[in-house]
Amino acid sequence: METIDLIGLFGAFLSGFTFFPQVYRTWKLKSARDLSLSMILIILLSNVVWLTYAFNKQDIAIIAANFFVGGCAITILYFKIKFK
Repeated sequence: METIDLIGLFGAFLSGFTFFPQVYRTWKLKSARDLSLSMILIILLSNVVWLTYAFNKQDIAIIAANFFVGGCAITILYFKIKFK
C-alpha cells in the first residue's frame, strides 16, 4: 500500500468520525428533535452516490469513508424515528 493510500484512508477515518459525536450525543440524550430529517436523508443519498462512484473507481478510501458515514447516518435516522 502506498503512502497516498494511507493518507486517503486516514482522511476517510476523519470524515467518518465527524458524525460519531452526533450519534453518541443523540443516543445519550435519547433525543433527535433538533436534527433535520432532510439533512439525514440528503447525507444518505449522498452516500449512495459516492459509493456508486467509489465502487466503480475501486477507491477503498472513499468506500470506507462513505460506509462509515452512511452507518452513522442510518443510526441517526433510526434514533430520529425511535426518539420521536
